[in-house]
Amino acid sequence: MTKKTFAGNYRNLEEISTYIINQAEQAGFSSKEIYAIQTAVDEACANIIDHAYGGEDLGEIEIEVKKIKNGIRIILEDEGRAFDPDEVPTPDLESPLENRRERGLGIFFIRQLMDKVIFDFSNAHKNTLTLIKYKGG
Repeated sequence: MTKKTFAGNYRNLEEISTYIINQAEQAGFSSKEIYAIQTAVDEACANIIDHAYGGEDLGEIEIEVKKIKNGIRIILEDEGRAFDPDEVPTPDLESPLENRRERGLGIFFIRQLMDKVIFDFSNAHKNTLTLIKYKGG
């Protein structure tokens, strides 16, 4: 298990990606799976910066990575605003682009790319997002 803390700013997304890619490679994922994991974490971190903190450099993102049986578990924690993911509308993937709302695509993609996505806002001071990916999943 490894744990690192990053300042919540877009400049750190590249460093976070490198960290996640290295962890996924060590866990034995294929390049396609690594890309999915990296993309999901990148989207989640951008959402934390943008929505939970409401901008850059307003908080930190703590990332814990643990190899699990046939996979990897990534836990992202922040101290920003909580939200109810069930209130985010399912994105409209059918309408022409100019008619679509912008909200909801990030969570949709994260759920498509990972095998399990668990939001936990039960701690009054910390939001937790758990992402799990299984090899071949």
